[in-house]
Order: sequence, then C-alpha cells, then structure tokens
Amino acid sequence: MTETHATIPPGTPVFPPGRYGRRRQPGRRRPLLAALLAVVLVALLGLVALRLYRQYGDPNYQAQVITYTDITDTQVLVNFRVTVPDGGSAVCVLRARDRAGAEVAREEVTVTAPPGERQISTVHRLATSGRPFIGEVLRCRPAS
Repeated sequence: MTETHATIPPGTPVFPPGRYGRRRQPGRRRPLLAALLAVVLVALLGLVALRLYRQYGDPNYQAQVITYTDITDTQVLVNFRVTVPDGGSAVCVLRARDRAGAEVAREEVTVTAPPGERQISTVHRLATSGRPFIGEVLRCRPAS
C-alpha cells in the first residue's frame, strides 16, 4: 500500500515508498520509570548532603572570640570560647589579619573540655609575621 496525498494530513512530508525504511511509530511514554529515576536521584543527593553536613556542618562545635589583646608587631593574644559535646575536644583554626586584610598568622589549636563541661575558654598567643589588626577563630571541628 502506498501513501497518497488523500491519506496524508497537509504539512507532513511525503517520502517515496520503500526508500527510507520503516517509519517509526510514536514511542510509548514511561512515567513510572521517570518517577523512579527521580526518586533515586533525590535519595542520592540526600545522602551526599548528609555526608557533607556531618563532615563540615557540625553545630556542636561553636567558637566565639571574647577578646584579642596584647597586639604587637609579632603577636596577638586571642581569648576565645568553644562549645563542644560533654568532655569533648576540638581543633580550632585561629588567624590574624593586618589592617589591609592580609593574613599575617594562622594556626590550629587543640582544646579539651574537662569531664562534664561543654564550654572551654582559653587564651592563645598567635605569632604573626606582621603587625596584626584583628585576631579571629575561623572554625572548630572535632579532634581526630
């Protein structure tokens, strides 16, 4: 059977019979497969987000700078408080910056809370390569 102009809707191309092979029928949609793939993707993204939160976003380790004093050309004393789980330890990254904002010192400090305590207040002398303007605690994380 050949196609004639009477059986073809206007605007569709007419191909010679047998020249281009068999014409494809419109495909069947598979909404169940698409929904299943979407659920798997959301589950994988949730697992990645949970892992990253556990690695970088632990709210149990919070630091607060109380004061930074004794500023000289070679040092600054940083007085800070860290909240940890009961009797836990934390590694905190301290840094000092000069008036222009350039980093003049960076150091990791390990602090440990006494048994039954959640907060640690400590003073640390940060040796600098230039005159600091500010001393700060960047972040604290669980001690390894």
